[in-house]
Amino acid sequence: MTWADFWALMATLNGEATEESCHRLAEELSRRPVSDIIGFAERHAEALHRLDQEEFGILPVIDMTPPGGSPFPQSADGFLYSRCAVVAAGRAVWESVFSDPGEFAPYTSTERDGEWLLYVPDEAYERATGKEWDHTTRYCYESYSNEDGWPDLRS
Repeated sequence: MTWADFWALMATLNGEATEESCHRLAEELSRRPVSDIIGFAERHAEALHRLDQEEFGILPVIDMTPPGGSPFPQSADGFLYSRCAVVAAGRAVWESVFSDPGEFAPYTSTERDGEWLLYVPDEAYERATGKEWDHTTRYCYESYSNEDGWPDLRS
């Protein structure tokens, strides 16, 4: 799957990874060949992996302030869901954060949780084949797995 095809599919989310929009995307994807579902999963994992960088991960959650007013850090899962929200927002937003990390900040909001996007390939594959998804992508998208994005975490 090309990046252009990936971003065209992402556009079906209308900028947000809600439960409803992600089910709609999975339905659309399930009507395509299995190779497209796998290709989508690969592009999605790569897009998330590229966002797995310290400059984004250290941003605080913008709508949470604990007593004392100090910034509330993103958890590993929260950072993954924030990255999903950036990808769901579309190509222009995804590209913009690399030149201006401040553009990432709004996606740390608890209101922008993009977790549903993680389940799209699984759901699409199961709809298309009737079988459980069992595919490991080339890129790991778990938080802190991009060694180039977190140079201080290298062993």
